[in-house]
Amino acid sequence: MMLPLLLLAFFQQAAPPVVIWPHGVSPLGIMHKENFGNHGLSITVHDKSGIAEVHEATADVMIVQSGEATLIYGGEVIDAKRTALHEVRGPSIRNGTSVHVSAGDVIHFAVGVPHQWIVDSGKQITYLVVHIEEPTQ
Repeated sequence: MMLPLLLLAFFQQAAPPVVIWPHGVSPLGIMHKENFGNHGLSITVHDKSGIAEVHEATADVMIVQSGEATLIYGGEVIDAKRTALHEVRGPSIRNGTSVHVSAGDVIHFAVGVPHQWIVDSGKQITYLVVHIEEPTQ
């Protein structure tokens, strides 16, 4: 009977009180995503354009570390498909706003805002993302 309680305690350990990502990258590698329960950290690198996406329960704060791209946000996701709980994807955005972003820019997406990266051939963009989980109904 004691073993299940020990396993439960092991898997429910609290996140460490301080996490440091030297030079903006997790010591566990660029693909590592840190989850703190109600928020998380990750690094994203795009060397080509991405699909449109909507996070219905997550706000994102992005800090562009290097490179540049065009960000399209708002509007409506074309041919939207649910890909996971509270996640919608599609090939593009209609009637969105386009803005050029580059290293040093900080972007906040409220829950439910469609967004898509357009990366020119031969270019790339790298950004740190703080994912903030919002309570859902």
